[in-house]
Amino acid sequence: MLLAQITDTVHKLADTAKNLPLVPGQAGDELRFGDLLIKGGWVMVPIGFLAVLGLVIFFERYFTIRKAAKDESNLMSQVRTSILTGKLESAIAICRNSNSPLGRMLQKGLLRIGRPIKDIEGAIENVGKLEVSKLEKNISILGIVAGIAPMFGFLGTIAGVIKIFYDISKTDNISMGVISGGLYVKMVTSAAGLMVGIVAYVCYHILMIMVDKVILKLETDAIEFIDLLEEPSK
Repeated sequence: MLLAQITDTVHKLADTAKNLPLVPGQAGDELRFGDLLIKGGWVMVPIGFLAVLGLVIFFERYFTIRKAAKDESNLMSQVRTSILTGKLESAIAICRNSNSPLGRMLQKGLLRIGRPIKDIEGAIENVGKLEVSKLEKNISILGIVAGIAPMFGFLGTIAGVIKIFYDISKTDNISMGVISGGLYVKMVTSAAGLMVGIVAYVCYHILMIMVDKVILKLETDAIEFIDLLEEPSK
């Protein structure tokens, strides 16, 4: 009996809700993402520019670093064989044709053969620093994007809030509908700025991790090359 009464009450409430008029801003209105971006105002333009800039830099650096991180064990093997057989010119040609950071480092070392080992190490180290700086090119811009994109977002929100209260001071309309209706739109700039900043921050650290791995590999191969040059004197 009690269950039947509860069921009947639920059905009556449902029928009543169907007959209620829809209030703007409730379920009857669709909140479209594209419309929100447009209503975000002029601040969305620099935020969008930063988003595109960050993605372009990330993908360009990603494929460049990935190419530099390819396995060079075959190059080291060929260089070792050429040096042990006394074919120095062949080893230099192999390094030149490899067109890779490791190849350029080894080529510089091979061109210094005959000088003290410290000079060879110094030459390889200098080329290595130059190659690393090439890999890190423009990555710092991602760090800048990660820092200033949220600031632009907050700037847009603050500017929107100032305008809302300015309009209230002119119309004396302090209803929650007026305040919340303008404020939720202006908060879009903060959300967009934070989203761009977070993505840029993650992309920046992904690239730096990749660069660190390349540096470790180059240092390991450089040490192996120096050991190879010292083998005949042992």
